[in-house]
Amino acid sequence: MLKTFALNTTGRDFAVGDIHGHFSLLAAGLRAIKFDESRDRLFSVGDLVDRGPESAQVTDWLVKPWFHAVRGNHEVMACGAIGQHKNFTLMHLNNGGRWIYALTPAERERVSAALLELPLAIEVQTEQGPVGVVHADLPTDDWQDMRNGELSSEDAAHCVWSTARYDNGYLGKVRNARAVVHGHMTVARMQTMGNAHFIDTGAGMEDGYFTFLNLATLKTQRWPRKQ
Repeated sequence: MLKTFALNTTGRDFAVGDIHGHFSLLAAGLRAIKFDESRDRLFSVGDLVDRGPESAQVTDWLVKPWFHAVRGNHEVMACGAIGQHKNFTLMHLNNGGRWIYALTPAERERVSAALLELPLAIEVQTEQGPVGVVHADLPTDDWQDMRNGELSSEDAAHCVWSTARYDNGYLGKVRNARAVVHGHMTVARMQTMGNAHFIDTGAGMEDGYFTFLNLATLKTQRWPRKQ
């Protein structure tokens, strides 16, 4: 449920918004921010796949030692579709999942196995305190609940599907975390509510771009820089 990472003492740590199968654009963004694969780490807020043209490359990225991701709702839908769960198959197809059907059965199983290993949450230690990464929202205002690992199935679903915090403009702070980083909600620029940061700025969309959030400074860089 929770994967933890110690302080990076040699390089930088970034979180990045929803990728949605735009891995070439992501690679260009990493070059633009001078990402150093030997020292830096990249943490994805989930929704690695669907809609974009390179979703099938997801397994290539998940084996990179510096790339780490949490589970998003599109990973849930993709795994459900591969498993032929009727509740997910049509939903996934209608939300950019057609790429699945161009894969061989063996390739589908490999994708599903990789996505099923993704944690619900990531905790990254920084010099200013821990930063949490969860795709959509937290079901409580205490990060310790993620560490305890005692979430109900409803709470787990909240983490990958909910828009409640953003929709309600909720400004309460999450205890026991310096900051929590989310994707899921597409925003024009990073939105901060309490200590929750929403960084999905619609990369791959006509007016969208990738937001890279430096976890040490909580400052952002964008790619492409100009629209």
